[in-house]
Amino acid sequence: MCLFLLLLNVRRYSSSAPKGRTDPGRTDPEQDVGEVTHLNRGRYFRTVSAATDCRSARAQKHEAWKVNEMNTENFTLSEKIVSASYVRQGSQARRGHEQLIRHLLEQGKCPEEGWSESTVELFLNELAVMDSNNFLGNCGVGEREGRVASSLVARRHYRLIHGIGRSGDIAAIQPKAAGSSLLNKLTNSVVLDILKVTGVRSVASCFVVPMATGMSLTLCFLTLRHRRPKARYIIWPRIDQKSCFKAMITAGFEPVVVENVLEGDELRTDLEAVERKVEELGADNILCVHSTTSCFAPRVPDRLEELATICAKYNIPHIVNNAYGVQSSKCMHLIQQGARVGRIDAFVQSLDKNFMVPVGGAIIAGFDESFVQEISQMYPGRASASPSLDVLITLLTLGASGYKKLLSERKEIYLLLAQELKSLASAHGERLLHTPHNPISLAMSLDGLQADSDKAVTQLGSMLFTRQVSGARVIPLGKEQTISGHTFLGFMSHSDSYPCPYLNAASAVGITREDVTLCIKRLDKCLKTLRKESNVAKSSSVAPPPRCDDTPGE
Repeated sequence: MCLFLLLLNVRRYSSSAPKGRTDPGRTDPEQDVGEVTHLNRGRYFRTVSAATDCRSARAQKHEAWKVNEMNTENFTLSEKIVSASYVRQGSQARRGHEQLIRHLLEQGKCPEEGWSESTVELFLNELAVMDSNNFLGNCGVGEREGRVASSLVARRHYRLIHGIGRSGDIAAIQPKAAGSSLLNKLTNSVVLDILKVTGVRSVASCFVVPMATGMSLTLCFLTLRHRRPKARYIIWPRIDQKSCFKAMITAGFEPVVVENVLEGDELRTDLEAVERKVEELGADNILCVHSTTSCFAPRVPDRLEELATICAKYNIPHIVNNAYGVQSSKCMHLIQQGARVGRIDAFVQSLDKNFMVPVGGAIIAGFDESFVQEISQMYPGRASASPSLDVLITLLTLGASGYKKLLSERKEIYLLLAQELKSLASAHGERLLHTPHNPISLAMSLDGLQADSDKAVTQLGSMLFTRQVSGARVIPLGKEQTISGHTFLGFMSHSDSYPCPYLNAASAVGITREDVTLCIKRLDKCLKTLRKESNVAKSSSVAPPPRCDDTPGE
C-alpha cells in the first residue's frame, strides 16, 4: 500500500464532509483541482489528490482496488525470490510505517510518539513522487518545472522542489505539486495542534510562512492596512529589539513608543499610558496595538489581558509578538486569556527559537480563520517549503510527548540557572534581579563592576564571547541607539533610565545542564579576572612618587 492508496482511503473516509470554502472572487479554473476534504476535530482542512478530484466515488474505489492489487502482486512476486515467511514479515513491517502515515492523514495531529527516521523518510519520498518534476516520463515546457542542477540540492530538499502556495495565496494548492501541497497543509495542521497542546486551545487557524518573526509581523500589519486604510499609528509598549520596531517602519506606519514602568526590578506595561495614547490619537487612526510576550529580563511579558480588553473596548486590532513564547506555558496562557477576555487578532512566533530548526520561518496564528486567511493571501507569489519541511520533520521525529518533554526540561533548567546565577551574584557582591513574571530570561546586576570601571561592563561581554559563551547579553547604562530616525535612550535595557547595568541569560528550549555549568564557571572566571585587573589599576594609581634621593646616579 502506497501513500496514493492512503489518500484514496482518506477521501472515502471524509466523502460525507462538506467541501471547503472557496474564494468567490477567484475565477481560476484550477482553484479546487485535486482537493481532498478531511475531517479534523470538527473542522475541515483540504489536502490534495489531483488525480481523484473529478472522479466518482466508484472510480476512486476501483482505483484504490487496482493500487492495492498491484501492491499485493509485488509482494507475491517477491515470494518467488525470497522465502514467503520473510516477505510476509517485511510486508507487515511496511504496514507498520503506513499505519503511522494513515493516522497522520486521518487526524492531522502531531503523533503522540515520535516516528523513526525511516518512517519520516518513507513518508517524504512518497510525497515527492506525487510532484510532477518526479513523474516518470514527465515533459515540462513551462518556466517553473522543478528543475534542479545539483543532485545534492535535490537530496537536501527530498526532491520537493515546487515550494508552497501559488501566486495569489501562500496556502493555495499547486495542481502539478500534489506532494508539496500536501506537505504544506499537513504542516499547518500539525503546527496548529502543537499550539493547542502548548496552551492556546482556542486558536482557530495558523500557517507557516518562510520569513522570520520581523517580516511576518510586517505581513500582519500590511493586511490590517486594507481593513483600516486611515490608520497611521501603531501603539507599541517598548521592547529594545530592532526587528520588531523595523517591522512597523517597513510596513509604512509610525510607531508610538510607550515607555514601560518600573515595578521593583521589573519593567511592566504602562496601561494608563497606552489608553491615553488611544484617546489622544483617536481609535480610527490607530492600526493596532503591537504587544510582546517573550523578552529579555528585567522586562517581562506585556499585560496581555488588560491590553486585549483595551483593544476590545476601542475596537482596535491587537497583534502579539510571541517570538519564542511557544516554549513557555506562561506566555501561551497569556495569549489564551487575552483572547478570552478581550481582543487578539494574530500572534506570531519563530520556528527556530521554539522548534530548534534553521532560521527563516515563523508561524502566524489567530482566532479568526478568515483573518488568518487574509494574511496568507497577502503574501505575494509562491514560497520556499524549507521551513515547513524542517518543522514537520522535527515534530514527526519528536512527537507531541517528545516536544512536551523538552519544554518540561527547559522549565527545570530555568530553576537551576536562576539558582546558580543567584549564588554567583552573591559571591561577587551582586544580586539576581527579581523578575518572577519573566519565565525564560534572567538578569544579574553588575553594579560592583560598573563602580570599578566604566569599561569593565562592556569588556565582560567581550570576554564571555571569546570564551565561547554565546547568548549572554551585557547591558551597560546610558547607551543610545537611533533606529529609522527614532532615538532610544538606554537602548537594550527597555528603559530610558534603568537603575543598574546587568547581564542577561536565558533558559530556552534545548538548553542542557552542561550549558549552565560551563556558563557559570566561565562567568565566574571572567568576573574574578576583571576584579583583579581593577585592583591592580587602583593600587598603581595611588602609589607614591619616587623621592629625589632615590634618583639613579645621585
